[in-house]
Amino acid sequence: MPELTTLCYIRRGDDILFIHKRSDSNPNAGKYLGVGGHFETGETPEECCLREIYEETGIRSDELSCFKYRGLVTFVSDRYGVEYMHVFTAEYKGTRDVVPGNCDEGELMWIPAADIYGLPVWEGDKVMFDCLYKEEGERFFSLKLEYRGDTLAGCEKNDY
Repeated sequence: MPELTTLCYIRRGDDILFIHKRSDSNPNAGKYLGVGGHFETGETPEECCLREIYEETGIRSDELSCFKYRGLVTFVSDRYGVEYMHVFTAEYKGTRDVVPGNCDEGELMWIPAADIYGLPVWEGDKVMFDCLYKEEGERFFSLKLEYRGDTLAGCEKNDY
């Protein structure tokens, strides 16, 4: 059965919030990811994403602006199965300082947007970053990323 997940990249000025995953049992161990997680029964993608943001960072929905559903990533792997990731972006507009640190998922940290392509990420995440930050406008996108092991073996992209 495919997994259903959300992923949000939250900006604060020129920085983007990432979690450096640390669990050795997690296929994402050692990689940097946006904030997000698995759906609970009956949740919409937006409800799941906002719940996960709060659980992992303490950021409340009223501290976000420009919360936008940006795309769907179909992750197909011969090792990890299939995952449908609903991708969002947002701006942190809260008044309190969200301090980097540890959460149950790993270490939270603000990374300069100019440095995100140099992070240890899934190779397909760089294609997703292009969709989110390099392409003109904020069109909805769909990506199909196919992996053999940890190697990106195929990529299909559509914009809407």
